[in-house]
Amino acid sequence: MNIETYRQYCLSKKGVTESIPFPKLPSVLVFKVKGKMFTATDVDTFKSFSIKCEPETIEELRAQYDALQEPSYFSKKHWSSVVVDGSIPDKILYEWLDVSYNLVVAKLTKKERLELENL
Repeated sequence: MNIETYRQYCLSKKGVTESIPFPKLPSVLVFKVKGKMFTATDVDTFKSFSIKCEPETIEELRAQYDALQEPSYFSKKHWSSVVVDGSIPDKILYEWLDVSYNLVVAKLTKKERLELENL
């Protein structure tokens, strides 16, 4: 996976927007659905990206994949940092992006989820 395929995959999801919302971190690209972040990366390096994870399985996945690490800036219970080093197949990376997106969508209000379905 490279930065462009990552970006295109994220933008292909319903209701997703991209932005660089942190003035002190001008290279951090954030993808949101209905204003809620589901992934972020440094566009200058693309050494890793952050994803939301299921708390019940996060430790098991980290034990299974060395490239799935505790995040620097987010809750370690809900987020992981995925090191883009080629050790994890793209198929799994896409699945993890799907899980992250779906976890955020599940927490949206009923009204927001209906708006999303109608896009």
